[in-house]
Amino acid sequence: MSKKVTTVKCPHCNKAVEWSEQSPFRPFCSKKCQMIDFGTWANEEKAIPGAPDMSDADGWSEDHTSV
Repeated sequence: MSKKVTTVKCPHCNKAVEWSEQSPFRPFCSKKCQMIDFGTWANEEKAIPGAPDMSDADGWSEDHTSV
């Protein structure tokens, strides 16, 4: 009985990548594609949507009572 091989597309270049121990950079096809993707996250070109961080905004406080 043969084992089915799972294949995914590299998120950067769309090359087919075998999802196994033989592909150390999975889901990326190579270290190059992995680092290009990392760079886009590090440069904040990609982001996970969420509420804006208001913790360092001028005059912001969780205490809404007047002083």
